[in-house]
This record gives sequence, C-alpha cells and structure tokens, in this order.
Amino acid sequence: MGCFCFKKVKNKPGHNYKDPLILASETPFTVHEVKALYDLYKRLSSSIIKDGLIHKEEFQLAVFRNSSNQNLFADRVFDSFDAKRNGVIEFGEFVRLLSVFHPRAPESDKTAFLFRLYDLRQTGYIDREELKEMLLALLGESDLSLSNDMVEMILEETMVKADSKGDGKIDEEEWREFVKNNPSVLKNMTLPYLQDLTTLTFPTFVPNNEAEIIGRNS
Repeated sequence: MGCFCFKKVKNKPGHNYKDPLILASETPFTVHEVKALYDLYKRLSSSIIKDGLIHKEEFQLAVFRNSSNQNLFADRVFDSFDAKRNGVIEFGEFVRLLSVFHPRAPESDKTAFLFRLYDLRQTGYIDREELKEMLLALLGESDLSLSNDMVEMILEETMVKADSKGDGKIDEEEWREFVKNNPSVLKNMTLPYLQDLTTLTFPTFVPNNEAEIIGRNS
C-alpha cells in the first residue's frame, strides 16, 4: 500500500483531513488502520462527485447499492456519520463512526448508537411508531419480504420485551436491558475485518434474515 502523507496534505475548502495519530488516539484503530481507512474513504468520496467528500448519493451507492432511492433507514445511517450536519461525510467523521463497529469498541457504544438510530424524533425514547417506521425502512432495503401481520407481530413482541415499564415507549435504560437480553441485536454492529483491514469494503446495516431483525429469535 502506498504512503499516506496526511501531514503534508494541504487542507482544501470543505475538507477536514486529520492526522492519523490523533484519530488513532480517539478510536480503537491503530495508525496503520487509519491510513488504510483513508484509502477506502478516497475511493468512496470520488465514486460520483470527485471532491474528496462522501455525499449522500455516494454513501447510498456504497452501502445500499443504489444512489437515488429515498429511504428513512439510509437517511438515518448517513446522518449518524454526518456529525457536522453539513450534508457530507468528512474523513474524521468517517473514522470516528466506523470505530463504533470495531471489534474492540465497547458494547455500550454500539448499544447507544442503535438507540440514537431508532430515536427518530430525538426525544430520548423509542415509541412503537418509530420502531415501525425503521423496521419498514430496513425491510425496504433488504431482500426480506414479511407480511403486515408478521411485521405487527415483530413490533408487538419487541415492545413486550423492551418496554418493561409498560408506558408505550422504550427509554435508554430499557433499551440497554433489551440489548443485554437479546445480544443478536448487535450482530451487525461488529465488523471483524476492521481489526486487520485486509479487505476494505463498506459495512452493511441490512439484516440477512428474520432472526437479525430487532434481535428476534428464529
């Protein structure tokens, strides 16, 4: 792999190049892994718009293999990366968010990330409607096809398990307990290849089977 001379790269308008030493100190990644991630970032950020930043169309193409379809789930994941809310993913944001998926990242960080993903209205809890919106959006991006009755069954099952206080919503404490009792919820939150980066591909957030939906038992 070629040399990535971050310190010698001049900042360009809209770019936010970071010293790999800084990013390595803030994440589970090593300096070598940060440099390898920069190679992936460069490929993604020039796939459609060649400006060195990852736009939503490029993000959707990398993750969902489609650059134009609107989907709530895709929007939520993109917004999670776009910490500055400026409509693009800069390299520092890219590394910090991917660090949540690192095998060495604490499960508490992974659990908190998923909670924020499902808390659509940022109220500090997940209600049944938010859960349904995200489930339908997720199914829309996967190859899974479930009947309306099955979707309602999954929602009801999840609320019964997670809403221990019985108030029709899931707060952060209830969510942590739900994930603890249903560890399969975090299955897609750990990407083993991030520990060696021998294969550089973008993570998938889409379940492959029914058992991966909201930690549902098969």
